[in-house]
Amino acid sequence: MKALVFTGTESMEYRDEPMPEAGDGESLVKILSAGICGSDMHAWHGHDARRVPPMVLGHELAGVAESGPLKGQRVAINPMVTCLECRDCRDGNPNLCQQRDLLGLVRAGGYAEYVVAPNRNLLALPDTLSFEHAALMEPLAVSVHAVRLAERALSRPISESNVTVLGGGAIGLLAALVLKQKGVRELHIAETSPTRLKLLNSMDLGNCYDPRESSPTDAHMDLVVDAVGSGLTRAAASRLVRQGGVISHIGLQDNAEGLDVRRITLQEIILLGNYTYNDEDCATALDLLNRNALGDYPWLECRPLSVGAQAFHDIDQGIAPPKIVLQP
Repeated sequence: MKALVFTGTESMEYRDEPMPEAGDGESLVKILSAGICGSDMHAWHGHDARRVPPMVLGHELAGVAESGPLKGQRVAINPMVTCLECRDCRDGNPNLCQQRDLLGLVRAGGYAEYVVAPNRNLLALPDTLSFEHAALMEPLAVSVHAVRLAERALSRPISESNVTVLGGGAIGLLAALVLKQKGVRELHIAETSPTRLKLLNSMDLGNCYDPRESSPTDAHMDLVVDAVGSGLTRAAASRLVRQGGVISHIGLQDNAEGLDVRRITLQEIILLGNYTYNDEDCATALDLLNRNALGDYPWLECRPLSVGAQAFHDIDQGIAPPKIVLQP
């Protein structure tokens, strides 16, 4: 089969790879859409020791099951593989399982014509949902999960809250779309890429701004969603959040300093870490996509898998839309 293989730092090669074989409890899936995630970019930059080249990345996946209980059906794939037996799995928090794995992390991912996944990780798709939109289930579930945890922590309803999202990439944009649907009082989105900022402004999401040029008033936000996760954005979140507010930290760009721990302590600010999703979040994401609740998709671009290497370069240079979906 053909696959896009991560071969080293900033290096991808489209080449022939052995056909995967499904084992007990697994299904072979023909991939028809595979999104590029920020964590795939992190690996491509050589910043993720868990993803060891040569390997096939890709975990935002949709296609057709070629074997298993859903053979012949259109499916999206929940790429997270967990033990199902530990306390966190039993409590409905498989994302906290200490034995968790992910397609495209250690197991082969979906930048290929075929991938193998556990039967339990396949979700049947309605005929009305396209494969390219179904591939958005995974990143949308990340944003749904983050907003759900933030709602639980906020002292007032989300509809009465002022919110800033730091980062207009896929996760930040999807979080903003979920927040807008919930009717937040004020919505601000910070983005430094001129290409992305122009797109965000065209979508009428709220106040979209370049943080190098302007910023909302400090200590004004009930919720700040850090979808970048850098020292600079953590510092910005610490400034923007009001007393008793919430910082929702999703991004994993670096581990540099930035949080104002003194202010967080003295002003009783809640810092929430967010990692992936659970089954409920995936189901919610699929429902939102199937109902077209997020509106149009001017921020989504499909490209052939064969030119996937160039897509990684375009994302790196900031000249790509927030989400690129590769199609074998």
